[in-house]
Amino acid sequence: MYVAVKGGEKAIDNAHAWLAEERRGDPTVTELSVAQIREQMTLAVNRVMAEGSLYDPDLAALAIKQSRGDLIEAIFLIRAYRTTLPRFGGSHPVNTDEMACDRRVSATFKDAPGGQVLGPTFDYTHRLLDFKLAADGEVAEAPQSPAPDTATPHIMSFLDRESLIQEEATGLETPDDLTRTPLELPASRALRLQALTRGDEGFVLGMAYSTQRGYARNHAFVAELRIGAVAVEMDIPELGFAIEIGEITLTECETVNQFKGSKTEPPQFTRGYGLVFGMTERKAISMALVDRALRWQELGEDNMGAPAQDEEFVLYHCDNIQATGFLEHIKLPHYVDFQSELELIRKLRREAMQMQEAAE
Repeated sequence: MYVAVKGGEKAIDNAHAWLAEERRGDPTVTELSVAQIREQMTLAVNRVMAEGSLYDPDLAALAIKQSRGDLIEAIFLIRAYRTTLPRFGGSHPVNTDEMACDRRVSATFKDAPGGQVLGPTFDYTHRLLDFKLAADGEVAEAPQSPAPDTATPHIMSFLDRESLIQEEATGLETPDDLTRTPLELPASRALRLQALTRGDEGFVLGMAYSTQRGYARNHAFVAELRIGAVAVEMDIPELGFAIEIGEITLTECETVNQFKGSKTEPPQFTRGYGLVFGMTERKAISMALVDRALRWQELGEDNMGAPAQDEEFVLYHCDNIQATGFLEHIKLPHYVDFQSELELIRKLRREAMQMQEAAE
């Protein structure tokens, strides 16, 4: 047994060395730097930050490099690193009304107050390979739009004024932190949103798509999608007031949904909400759709039995790190378990053959 363990350790060391060699690739090709990943693979970096629950573009880029581009492995690395960090306190809620928007669009109001800003988007590009990139061609510099002089109010606020949309509860209590508190059901909306924000983008997208195909009562419009920088403020006890400690880029999505009313609520619009680190609009929209689907109970709606309405199914399966750990553990040694199953099958086959011979 000891010899087998020693042999296993040597094999693992060799596997690590081989992995490092494969990660580096052809040594005649210039090595990809962390700065290049951070600046030129920003959408991948943003996903790793969002699902890793840590806003640090440099560390996210390093994790992508270390993981050979496997984003789930990179997210795992970031989450593991985050657990080693001390916590100094909590920041104030960010004010997205004061976001410096790089992108702000609405599918419901053409003449949105404050204007619409297309920003950097794939929405209007042709899905054709650009071979200039393979030739390392330089990209023309984009014209710079003037920064807005004033805050950009949320479009949904105009529906609020007419009482056409459900009024949201604005609790003053600090919500539980999912990175510190295990998820328990039924979960508050704050915890559901945290779980969705760091949930796997593909899973949340699939759930959102299912609602659009009819597996939930969820006909939604994007009232507003905005991407930009917001200030983060924190109280400093020694100073006695809050100071700005930095800026982060966020994507925020609010959807507006039809609602015919229920026994407890009048006919009105309802909303779904998504807020994610970085430029991650597909995730933010998906999150808003699933958030709305999960609100069926508080709105007094009937449960249609749709997967996206099942809180336990969605929240317990959206985390890609938990899913990866449980899935990939089956490729590790299970020799004893399998031997017991093998002996059981042999025993059952012997008994079945004996019964068959006795019957003949």
